[in-house]
Amino acid sequence: MSNKTDEKIVNPSVKMLQISEDEAGQRIDNYLLNKLKGVPKSLIYRILRKGEVRVNKGRIKPEYKLQSGDIVRVPPVRVSEKTQAPVSKKLNKVAQLEQQIIFEDDALLVLNKPSGIAVHGGSGLDFGVIEALRALRPEARFLELVHRLDRDTSGILLVAKKRSALRHLHEQLRNKTVRKDYLALVRGQWQSHCKAIKAPLLKNELAGGERIVRVSEQGKPSETLFSIEERYDNATLVKASPVTGRTHQIRVHTQYAGHPIALDSKYGDKQFDSQMAELGLDRLFLHAYAIRLEHPKTQETLTLTAPLESKLKEILKRLRQQKFS
Repeated sequence: MSNKTDEKIVNPSVKMLQISEDEAGQRIDNYLLNKLKGVPKSLIYRILRKGEVRVNKGRIKPEYKLQSGDIVRVPPVRVSEKTQAPVSKKLNKVAQLEQQIIFEDDALLVLNKPSGIAVHGGSGLDFGVIEALRALRPEARFLELVHRLDRDTSGILLVAKKRSALRHLHEQLRNKTVRKDYLALVRGQWQSHCKAIKAPLLKNELAGGERIVRVSEQGKPSETLFSIEERYDNATLVKASPVTGRTHQIRVHTQYAGHPIALDSKYGDKQFDSQMAELGLDRLFLHAYAIRLEHPKTQETLTLTAPLESKLKEILKRLRQQKFS
């Protein structure tokens, strides 16, 4: 028997919620995760499986896509206080995110995500950027990630503030009309003639749940455009612009070209990494620094940039000094 005092009732009574036009199109599991903040995913799937959540009085699967006018029955949910994501303990990190916002209006929020913070909780992590933003903006009715960045990658991250904005931006990503530019510090001298890498990528999950991606004929078509920004003695700063958006795409494509990214724990080169660590680098040198897209509401072209953090600029300065010493 669980101790009732250790539980929090997230949804005290049965609620019948009507889906608006703006909420339509999303999966029921994602809708519930947004409505029942702090409820673990496992519990969301349990109440769906047991039929406690109903749409138009019928049972539905987690992948059911909501339609405008649907009536959703949401049951009361008891959550152990211990399972609540302890965002409050991370308030300093959360507050720092507020200073990283580089653009915001009523449809869109754009963040310069620091390295080392996951975009969302899960996989043993208490919270991620999206949970932190929701903690900062408890009054916000809708906040959803438009795309993802690896935990160790820094830079531009788009968050939609309206369902219609999310749909519009997803359509742009599908149609490949969004231009994303990354800066990566790679091993050795990048070949000037290597302007694009088209190598299919296959995602594998290892026994421990770790994801690893490799080039394989069985993989999905993947393309990254490259250009040289600056050369150093034993490294090159390249601009990488992914045409497709596969997991770890830039990291695997640079490795495939023989020029892995500095301090890449999955796909890197230990000798190169130790040389860069001696210069003071302590994180993956991959940064999403520019994006060009159509604003989901005004349809104007929006171009945004996120500067490199000072510690990455310092590494480049030291590489330049090495070059001319």
